[in-house]
Amino acid sequence: MHRLTRSQWLRALLLCSSLAAPVLAHAQALLSGNQFLTPQLQAMQQDADANPVTLWIEKGQTLWSNSCQSCHNTPESLRAAAAHHPRLVTREGSARLVNLEDQINLCRQRAGQSPKGVEDGDTLSLSALLHSVGKGQAIHVQAPADALGQQRWQAELAQGAQLYATRIGRLNLACVHCHDGKVGANLRAEVVSPGHPSGFPIYRLNWQNLGSIDRRLRACYSGVQATLPASGSPALRQLELYLKVRAEGMPLDGPSIRR
Repeated sequence: MHRLTRSQWLRALLLCSSLAAPVLAHAQALLSGNQFLTPQLQAMQQDADANPVTLWIEKGQTLWSNSCQSCHNTPESLRAAAAHHPRLVTREGSARLVNLEDQINLCRQRAGQSPKGVEDGDTLSLSALLHSVGKGQAIHVQAPADALGQQRWQAELAQGAQLYATRIGRLNLACVHCHDGKVGANLRAEVVSPGHPSGFPIYRLNWQNLGSIDRRLRACYSGVQATLPASGSPALRQLELYLKVRAEGMPLDGPSIRR
C-alpha cells in the first residue's frame, strides 16, 4: 500500500479545510514565540544564571542519573524525542496520542514506578532536560507505519484542525482568530504570536512556575472563558498534534520564558 508522506498528509488536510490559506501563510513564516519577547525577557532567557528554567534542567539531570540512564544512557541519546512527539501509541488493543510528558510517565510505569501528573515537577524537569538537549532539532511528528495507524493518526490530526478553527467560550473565539488573524497585535500586555509550539516547556512569570503545552492550551481555554478540558485529555493532544504539524520543520528552541 502506498504511504503518504508528511507533506501529502498536511496538503490533503489543508485542501479540505477553510483554514488552508492562513495556515499555509503562517506555516511559511514559522516564527518562534521567542521572537515576540521583550528585550528584557530575551536577555533573561539567554543568561543561564538569571533564567529560572536552569533550575528545572539541573533537577532533570539529577533525575536522569537516578532513574533513566540505566536504559537510555545519556539524555543526548533521546535528542530527537521532543521534536517527534506527540505520537500514536497502541497499548492493549487501543491507540492514543501521547506527548513527551505522557511518554515520561509511560517510562515510569514500565520501570514499576507510579505515574505522576503532566505538571508534576519531576515530569517537567525531565521534559525540560530533553527539550534542552533537543534544541535545533526540526519538529517532525510522524504517522505510524501501518495503514490502520495512519488512518487513526489522520483522524486525530483532522480533529485537532477542527478544534483549532472552532469558536468556543463566552468570547466566541477560536485559536485561528488570534494565531492566524492577529499575529503581531497587542492583546493586553501580550504580543500575539503564530502559536508555534517550538519553545516548550515554558516558564511564565505570571505562573512563577514551569508549565507544559498542556497547561498553556488550558490557559487559552480559560482566556476565552470556555470550559477547561481535563489535563491530558484527547482534545489537548489533538490540538498539540495539529500545532506541531503546522510548525513542521521548525527548530526546537525551548525551554523558554514567557510573560
